[in-house]
Amino acid sequence: MDSALVKRDPEIMSGALCFTGTRVPVKNLFDYLEGSSSLEDFLEDFPALSRERVVAVLEAARERLAADAPAA
Repeated sequence: MDSALVKRDPEIMSGALCFTGTRVPVKNLFDYLEGSSSLEDFLEDFPALSRERVVAVLEAARERLAADAPAA
């Protein structure tokens, strides 16, 4: 995934994959969406992140999953 979007640094959040330049773990985004929270809720709770950036991470994750999925 593009390092302009996400980064892992052992000195930040114990090495959790975070949105680049923040201490916000990407896992938080998926936890929000998995639960009863919306993308709007996530953006409201993490104002340092733009909608465009968050959507770009979701799109990159989707592309990665599709590329890694075995053929039927």
